[in-house]
Amino acid sequence: MLQRKMTRRLTRWKDDPNHKSLIIKGARQVGKTFIVEDFAQHNYARFVRVNFEENPEFAAIFQGTRNAADIYSQLSLYLPGARFDKGTLLFLDEIQSCPDAITALKFLSIDGRCDVIASGSLLGISYKEVSSFPVGYVDHAEMYSLDFEEFLWANGFGESQIEYVKGFCERHEQVPQAVHQRMLDLFRKYIVVGGMPEVVASFVADADFSRVLQLQRDILAEYQNDIAKYAPSAEKAKARACFLSIPKQLARDYKKFTYSLVEPRGSARKYGGSLQWLYDAGIVNFCYKLDAPELPFEGNADNAKFKVYMRDTGLLVAMLEDGSQKDIIEGNLGIYKGAVYENIVADIFAKNGKALYYYEKNNSLEMDFFIRREGAATAVEVKSSQNRKAKSMDSLIANHGVRRGIKLAPGNYGTAGSKVEVMPIYMAMFL
Repeated sequence: MLQRKMTRRLTRWKDDPNHKSLIIKGARQVGKTFIVEDFAQHNYARFVRVNFEENPEFAAIFQGTRNAADIYSQLSLYLPGARFDKGTLLFLDEIQSCPDAITALKFLSIDGRCDVIASGSLLGISYKEVSSFPVGYVDHAEMYSLDFEEFLWANGFGESQIEYVKGFCERHEQVPQAVHQRMLDLFRKYIVVGGMPEVVASFVADADFSRVLQLQRDILAEYQNDIAKYAPSAEKAKARACFLSIPKQLARDYKKFTYSLVEPRGSARKYGGSLQWLYDAGIVNFCYKLDAPELPFEGNADNAKFKVYMRDTGLLVAMLEDGSQKDIIEGNLGIYKGAVYENIVADIFAKNGKALYYYEKNNSLEMDFFIRREGAATAVEVKSSQNRKAKSMDSLIANHGVRRGIKLAPGNYGTAGSKVEVMPIYMAMFL
């Protein structure tokens, strides 16, 4: 069974004596249902699951009621023998299909007779349909596909081994070459496999990349089915067009999302809502342009200019032509190589809770990312080759007041000038 960090998050939630109902948000197939069921098995005497997609009739229980006792009484009629007390975890799955149940979480939290977890794949979208969101009465967690550390766990790495590698990052030392090559090999495999639990489990079982690709493309087909099923009628074709344009967007030297690549003379007015739908569905991440490369990032961000990344890089690779997996493993992917490496770093940063920002000036200077590190605005450049030159970084430090930079590349640890560290790209997970 795959080890997930969400288990620890659930344990902290349960151990908090003041915990409320918990909402777990995340895209389809990132493992939300499995992790809740497994957690219930190890921590509760009883587990009651209500899936609003599989059993839409349960939605009637939550319509028009603001009384937890009534909800539990009606659930007992639908589920003979179910008990609702401190030994029970009630799991409201696919809750986006029942907005009234989201509202009812307030009253279930106040009642407190049993623990309640709600989960959904399209919660960012269904929130707009909730008449009264239970602000202050729910706890929140967001779940993603496996991050690189979880991928390492799945491939037999223990936490002590990861801490060993992290030590070289903290001490600013080169990683022993054998360890470096092993980490780089696994990182490239992670780029190709991604973090979708079913895909990772399949890869760990038999290392069959053709099966990996089949599973990934099945997930991509489900994403397109979700667009067709759930996107507003006026947005369906546009959301699909935006989704399919992502590889082409990232293949360019300057990767700011350009609506004309979706459609000639396309505009934010026409496609902005479609892109937001993809974000709300948990399919993409936005990386916003900074007007100035300095803190605070949020105050310096231009929300009208952004790059779009896939939230799972394995799915991005699956959108490319056949043979791309092999090219990545061998370190040769032409115009897409930089895009794929940039996407994986964006994915890692987002899974570590970082908002994504980049900097661009006059289409002549671009820095892939900016992060807050040790209290300073830190430029991060991503390279798919071992070239240690850092021309853009040097310009930022010399002319724009940036105090430090990190260059992530396949090579080992080193420096590129007095203020630029060169780190193995897999060390992005420690930043």
